Amino acid sequence: MSLLSLKEILDPAKDENFAVPAFNFFSFEDAKAIVRAAEELNSPVILMSSGSCVKNFGIETAASVMRNLAFNASVPVVAHLDHADNLELIFKAMHHGYTSIMYDGSMLPVEENIKNTQFVVKVAHSLGISVEAEIGRVAKGEEGESAEEILTTPESAKYFQDATGVDCLAVAVGTKHAMQSQKANIKFDNVEKISAIVKIPLVLHGSSGVTNEELDRIKNTKFAKINIGTVLRRTYIDEIRKTLKENPDLKDHLKLLQKSSMAVSEKVKEKICILKSDGKADIYK
Repeated sequence: MSLLSLKEILDPAKDENFAVPAFNFFSFEDAKAIVRAAEELNSPVILMSSGSCVKNFGIETAASVMRNLAFNASVPVVAHLDHADNLELIFKAMHHGYTSIMYDGSMLPVEENIKNTQFVVKVAHSLGISVEAEIGRVAKGEEGESAEEILTTPESAKYFQDATGVDCLAVAVGTKHAMQSQKANIKFDNVEKISAIVKIPLVLHGSSGVTNEELDRIKNTKFAKINIGTVLRRTYIDEIRKTLKENPDLKDHLKLLQKSSMAVSEKVKEKICILKSDGKADIYK
């Protein structure tokens, strides 16, 4: 269909009580599997390249993969740079065609986070690119490295929103990155309070640790972007192990990758249905 900005994708979702899934990809097979599943369910989708993806592909190739898939897809796609704290990398991503950037200043003092975010917003908006940022701090880093959780208060979320002009805001409400089981302790009282005071769409990071029932509940708040990564990695690896166990003499690696890719597509479709974005691609025509 087309390559859209994050703002174009999220604003309708926030108002229509569905959430758009944002999937991290780490290989070309991942990215194809995600878009294929979105097309099958006629859902908008956000493709995200984070640090490990960019290290694997390089920023130019990662952008090219997302843009190529988007231009040939039957559903709207966002090309999003996830968890970037390096301004040089961010500006390279803008140059190569990303339509959305997450500047992550959550490890910095709040005022420094705000100052840097303001600068990224000014440049990005001049180019029609959306900006996500984070206030508070989601526990653990993208790869599971240690990071102290700082829960987001409603007051800090509104202050950050007003000061920076970001298009959407990631907040810490009890999830953790890289969780291997669904044991996140979501603070739903905080979710409701933040949703009541913030006007822009909210973003949930670390949702692989959230139960399907809680994802269904949270999509009815201001949370319009739900980040999903770890569960796709786990699905891909589990399917490889299963396939090799069942076919120990398999010599065609393409068959191995294709089976794992299909397993990822099925997991993507499961999350799309929970977030009720299936059938919503037509809203963006």
